Amino acid sequence: MIKIECYRVALPLKKRFAVSRGSANIKMNVLTVLNGRYCGEGSGSVYYGPTVDEISADTACGSAFLSELTDCDLGMLAQIDAYQLLPAARSALMGMVLNYLSGKSKRKPWELLSLTAPREIRTSMTFGIDNPEKTIKEINESPFPIIKIKMGSVDDLRLVDLMKDIRGKEIRVDANGGWDLATADKMISLLAGLGVRIIEQPTEVTYIAEWRLLKGRHPSIELIVDEGLNCHEDYLQFSPYCDGINIKMEKCGGILQGIRIADEARRDGKKVMLGCMVGSSVLMAQAVYMSSLADYWDLDGPLLLEKDIAHGISYDNESIVVDHLINGGPTLFPNIVENCAIH
Repeated sequence: MIKIECYRVALPLKKRFAVSRGSANIKMNVLTVLNGRYCGEGSGSVYYGPTVDEISADTACGSAFLSELTDCDLGMLAQIDAYQLLPAARSALMGMVLNYLSGKSKRKPWELLSLTAPREIRTSMTFGIDNPEKTIKEINESPFPIIKIKMGSVDDLRLVDLMKDIRGKEIRVDANGGWDLATADKMISLLAGLGVRIIEQPTEVTYIAEWRLLKGRHPSIELIVDEGLNCHEDYLQFSPYCDGINIKMEKCGGILQGIRIADEARRDGKKVMLGCMVGSSVLMAQAVYMSSLADYWDLDGPLLLEKDIAHGISYDNESIVVDHLINGGPTLFPNIVENCAIH
């Protein structure tokens, strides 16, 4: 017997999180729970969407189909992958079912997909758009060695000037498509001079064919495409122009698509980053399971929350630690649904 419950959950953030195209104090996500234990999570972008109501509606549709089945097997993951649902909803359902299959078989989730065990995952820590002086102070006081700075605001030049005062950190930058071509050209030159190597989404994908020209004078810079990269077809369209890709489960529809895109990118000599929307360790789980396929990890979603909602995947500063009892996926803390669900 399969019983699936879907909840909209409100996850308070430690501080207001802002990027070039939106901000939030509370992240609204969708939690899927199979037989009271096995969880998935869906999340949208605060700017691009989809909304929590749209994700909730699609997870309800997918859950209704799954609930008619007497049992699940690995073939169910491929069926979910083929559903005509929002990618965030497919990912929530796929994560839930994969965790169920792991618990049922008493095998690690990654073993079910013939993946190498997660190890030495070191996530970046994101600092959203804020007052530049405040941002630099917080970065220097942070224990995290890998920092991602959100840019794409009117304060970018002041922030770059202050970045000279950062010591002992690896700095990455994400403009979230917030620069035009002229600005991107200038900012890439300035950031390369500071030793920044990884820059995500310097412009909108409309201008991605120009990226090779933007980095022409700075071969050490790696330009990573994020916005616009959802499915495998997007990868085929954009890969000729970028150095690497940022795969998010919530955008590609779950781990099966994620593996497919990562495998092809690796064959093409592209760098693979695994990223995330803001959410709990339940949301991070599928990316953690396929972490062996990545070069970089940006899975700091739970670190941006006031508190996580599950255990099984934990954080020791930048290091992501997977509990040896991860069979079945992350386990919700008691009373999480009662405390976080909204109606």
